[in-house]
Amino acid sequence: MALLGIDIGGTKIAFAIIDNNGDLPLKDIVTIDHRAGTDVGELITGGAQRLINEAESLGHRVKAIGLSVPGISRQSTGTVWAPNIPGWDDYPLLKEFKAIAGNTPVTIESDRACYISAEVWKGNARGCRNAVFIAVGTGIGAGIMVNGEILHGAHDIAGATGWMALSRTFDNRFKSCGSFEFYASGEGIARRTEELMHSEKEYIGILQEVSNRKLTTEDVFKAWKHGDKIAEIIIKQAIEYWGMAAANLVSLLNPEKIIFGGGVFGPAAELIPDILVEAEKWAQPISIKQVTFEPTALSGDAGVLGAAFLAMKKISGIKR
Repeated sequence: MALLGIDIGGTKIAFAIIDNNGDLPLKDIVTIDHRAGTDVGELITGGAQRLINEAESLGHRVKAIGLSVPGISRQSTGTVWAPNIPGWDDYPLLKEFKAIAGNTPVTIESDRACYISAEVWKGNARGCRNAVFIAVGTGIGAGIMVNGEILHGAHDIAGATGWMALSRTFDNRFKSCGSFEFYASGEGIARRTEELMHSEKEYIGILQEVSNRKLTTEDVFKAWKHGDKIAEIIIKQAIEYWGMAAANLVSLLNPEKIIFGGGVFGPAAELIPDILVEAEKWAQPISIKQVTFEPTALSGDAGVLGAAFLAMKKISGIKR
């Protein structure tokens, strides 16, 4: 049995043909660039159709399609909300996919649900019934498993941890993404670094080398490795926010594991011991001793694997 997993991110889309053992015989990645609305929808359906055709030419028949979306998947309507894709406030993604899928079942879930599902299936949460996946990329979200079940909430919005209130004074800039995401997402790290560079008129450092283009999180981590003073301030602040957020999740949920993933972890994976030290200051003291902090075992494949796994569950009746 072959599955098609699609992971829609804020900047790129990953497609993969996945067998029921979790292997990926085919994979493709396309960039969103400056597309919006239906242009992004056409990019996804077109990429999906190409990979389905290629899979069939190699003898893999796709039995189910799973999509991971960076926001909210409204199960009752089949529409999605993705704040990093312009025009996707209530986008009819399920309807579009049914047009190319025919009788093939289509499952659409939040990226948060997909990430934790992938870790349970093939990653570092295997054997866990209570675990959290903190995804830090363009934005921040958390996939939460409680007693073996993915936590969705009343309206499929559970895990929107970018909106965790971690700053005492509200800033209107938090409205679109939340205070946690504002400071500690990939986009937030790059933006905050640029703001600090511009406020320090006498700044001299490695980040000046990229002043002629848009700064990236990778630039900040490279500068941090070289001892750049502004990068050190920003990364230290991010560690504090990641630690505080993880501590809150530990205190609320008493998980067995917290797994860090997304594009920022990545380069931030080596900081997990420091994040744990920060979390220990804030968390419930018994619960924090019962949890382990780990990086994802699946690198950039968590989204496509989790989407495929949830699609497979839907057609096979798997409980977990």
